[in-house]
Amino acid sequence: QVKLVESGGGSVQTGGSLRLSCAGSGFGYSRYCMAWFRQAPGAKREWVGALESDGSTSYPDFVKGRFTISQDNAKKTLYLQMNSLKPEDTAMYYCAAEVNSGGYCYLPLVDDAMDYWGKGTLVTISS
Repeated sequence: QVKLVESGGGSVQTGGSLRLSCAGSGFGYSRYCMAWFRQAPGAKREWVGALESDGSTSYPDFVKGRFTISQDNAKKTLYLQMNSLKPEDTAMYYCAAEVNSGGYCYLPLVDDAMDYWGKGTLVTISS
């Protein structure tokens, strides 16, 4: 059974940085799409970064240049480095995995495409 556990959330001021981690276990698949999503209060969940099995990354325009998704295969950990944070980045952040796509992330990613989810870590940006 795949398990994803996020950590690294917290409160920072505008312009600050945070690095989120997602520890994965139980992966019996060799190729999968990994992603970070976020959900602000009263808003729909949206994807903020995607990582394909070949190492390709993708981002929506509103975080491009500020967020970086990466993975340490040896540690089975997914990361999201977030820089130049803004109050509108305040949200619960989730990592997710899609294991039936052959390692591709079909963009834009939507909730229904992902097979496994972590419980989230809260990020709060103050002005």
